[in-house]
Amino acid sequence: MQETALAPSDSPQLTAQHRELLDQMLDKWSLHVLDALCGSPLRFNELRRAIPVVTQKSLTATLRRLERNGMVERIVTNTRPVAVQYRISPLGKSLQDLIDALLRWSTVTLPDVERARARFDDQVEAEQERTL
Repeated sequence: MQETALAPSDSPQLTAQHRELLDQMLDKWSLHVLDALCGSPLRFNELRRAIPVVTQKSLTATLRRLERNGMVERIVTNTRPVAVQYRISPLGKSLQDLIDALLRWSTVTLPDVERARARFDDQVEAEQERTL
């Protein structure tokens, strides 16, 4: 039977470029923006309403980063006044299944994570009481 597993040299390596891209895609606001844009194109203020906790500065920086990485397209319409709309690009759309999988995983594992956190916090608290 032929071996189907990747040889160690064939498996992806986490390089500085990978880390930078993943940091930018998995930052605090990018997933929110991508999720909102998967539904339909939105103007800036519509995005702000869709993600009410994001500041204007953070949303602007996130949109610029996503546009630079090819995940979001910025469309300027020739209307008066000029309107700018953001939509997810085909490259950004390719993340949808991955984002959905992460959300499903976090939903399923959240109770286990919460129990682990509680155990850890209890242990830290007990250790602190012993040192007093």
